[in-house]
Formats: sequence, C-alpha cells, structure tokens
Amino acid sequence: MATIEECRAALEKLSDSMGRAEGDVRAAAALDRSVSCHVTDLDTTFLGRMTGGRIRVDDTVTGPPREKAEIRLSMTGDDLVALVDGRLHFAKAWGSGRVSLHAGLRDLLVLRKLL
Repeated sequence: MATIEECRAALEKLSDSMGRAEGDVRAAAALDRSVSCHVTDLDTTFLGRMTGGRIRVDDTVTGPPREKAEIRLSMTGDDLVALVDGRLHFAKAWGSGRVSLHAGLRDLLVLRKLL
C-alpha cells in the first residue's frame, strides 16, 4: 500500500509533468480550479489548486474533503502512484470504477486532454 509521502510525491510528479506539457495538454493544464484528491485506502485528502499549469497542494486532511473542490478525484494510493507512473491508464481505471473524477461538464471536456 502506498504511503501518504508516496502519494504526495506522485502529485508533485504529476504537477511537474503538467508544467512541461505543450499544445492542447498545456492549455488543459492552464485551468485555474480548486482540486481535491481523496486517497481512499489512507482516508486522506490532498487539497489544493490547479493553476499556472501545475497542481499546488496546500493542505492534507483526514477523511473525505469537507468542501467540494471544482475538480475532485478519488482512488487508492496504489492507483494514484500507478497512474502517475504510467502503469495504469486513466480511462481504464475510470471505466472500471477504480478512479472517480467529478468536475463540471466544461472542465471534463478540457481535462480529457490531460487524461
């Protein structure tokens, strides 16, 4: 099982990748939205903001998020690490229910370029 530190490192790696993106992916990464990532097996939520082409983690709380972020992810820590490392394909994980993504319709259309 992935640790909180490994999950935080995965989010930092994802942020770095987004920062280096180009073209349509860069445009998708340029959203300015609140973000939460609930790691279900650790019952921990990373709270932050997607801004400037990166994800900034501002806080970590126990349990599910208290307030709804504009973009909300939920998955196990192992799945988060595997997604960022490229060992798990987002569409497959989402289709099988391993990953949950909630966002407004407009944001989902833009985010599909990232995922």
